[in-house]
Amino acid sequence: MLHGDTQVRGHNPPESQFNARGRFGRLFPGLPVFAPDTEKVREALFELGKVGGLMDAGPLPANNPDNETIPAGFTFFGQFVDHDLTFDPTSILERQNDPEAIENFRTPTLELDNVYGSGPRASRHLYDVNDPAKFLIEKLGGPGSNDDMPRNSQQTALIGDPRNDENSIVSQMHVAFLKFHNAVVDHVRAKGNTPEAQVFEKAQRMVRWHYQWIILNEFLPKIVGEKVVKDVLDDRPRERIFGWRNEPFIPVEFAVAAYRFGHSQVRGGYTLNRNFNQPLFVKALPANTDPDDLRGGKRAERRFVEWSRFFEGLGDTAQDALTLSKRIDSKLSTPLLALITGAPGQVAGPGVGTLNNPESLAQRNLLRGLALRLASGQAMAKRLGIKPLVLDELKQFGVGFEHSSPPWFYILKESELEKGNQGRRLGPVGGRIVAEVFVGVLRGDRFSFLNANPNWRPELANAQGQFLMADLMKFAGVPLRPPAAASAA
Repeated sequence: MLHGDTQVRGHNPPESQFNARGRFGRLFPGLPVFAPDTEKVREALFELGKVGGLMDAGPLPANNPDNETIPAGFTFFGQFVDHDLTFDPTSILERQNDPEAIENFRTPTLELDNVYGSGPRASRHLYDVNDPAKFLIEKLGGPGSNDDMPRNSQQTALIGDPRNDENSIVSQMHVAFLKFHNAVVDHVRAKGNTPEAQVFEKAQRMVRWHYQWIILNEFLPKIVGEKVVKDVLDDRPRERIFGWRNEPFIPVEFAVAAYRFGHSQVRGGYTLNRNFNQPLFVKALPANTDPDDLRGGKRAERRFVEWSRFFEGLGDTAQDALTLSKRIDSKLSTPLLALITGAPGQVAGPGVGTLNNPESLAQRNLLRGLALRLASGQAMAKRLGIKPLVLDELKQFGVGFEHSSPPWFYILKESELEKGNQGRRLGPVGGRIVAEVFVGVLRGDRFSFLNANPNWRPELANAQGQFLMADLMKFAGVPLRPPAAASAA
């Protein structure tokens, strides 16, 4: 189920008193919900998030500003990581939800279970029968084509999480991780000191730890700032807002508000390679049509990604060929905002949706925050010792949102308004929540490098002793840049 399509389960479940147990929970269990769940409030949220409304960036470049500190590849890396942490097909928009009654179909760890599935014994369809230590990868062949994830005769991807085929860029990110694992298997074998029966396990651990290193040392500093990461790593337990008993959970303040900042980074379209520059999604087309957009569910003959366009440090393309993410602000690009209504990929128009079937991604995010009884952004700020913002632009809705704002909107807006930041990274509330959850799940996983070997350094490090997304792409052997002749042309 994509973008929160849900099934009805229960009416008004009770508010649990055991907020620090289970796979979903709360960071701030004592704070009241940002607004009462009334028809007037839901109508206000519906209005705030509608296509053509306050959160619609529209086509003007001024409303879709470049974030010169975060290349566009990290937008989709963030989506890929989200699919590793959480999958909730059970919560609903029109009923109050108890987080502990919601099942997370992902373990709250950074272990790539969205890639590995249940391993080569139980998820055999993901692995190469001729070499079960490696993933199965579809060799497309032909001029200009590249590898793809394996697909059946109807182009359905054979992968650990169907959401990783939602759009062409996250699909190709998944392929990069498949190829990275396979390259690490070759690396382990080449060293010659590992019995064949242990090759998969050793390669998997190496892949996971390098992935965790990237999250902690490249991704997090870009989205929350290096100081916030250092502060969270240095915190003593009593100073943390993210605590648990027995094992970590995923806080709803993270899953439903703070970590949805990535929606505001998405552009309306991308150049994947020298021959494919398309919008994110266009209106639905007849079955078996190969559409000119970036939807997933299609073989990658022309949808392969030249990663030098999405990550720094990949070589010879000019700097202006690097695509930057959109800044983190309170507006979403129109093609993403209108993604949900109708058939997959169909763009909504103003006035299409209803309260029970919202027309936009923003409406769904806002209504989910109400259904899960999240506290306001201002209340979270006060709890963290941060001076709260008053968002006067929300007065127009007449329900007090200016002083008690929907937390997702508040977190986007504080990033946009913060002096010296202006959307280049998350603000103080959103940044603290995201950093604490990522560091917390690493601390809570006894197999993470942060616990199992805190002095570990990447075996595949570059000359500077670091391991970044650019290094992963190089080692994986994925397409990095246009051929020299095409670049010169």
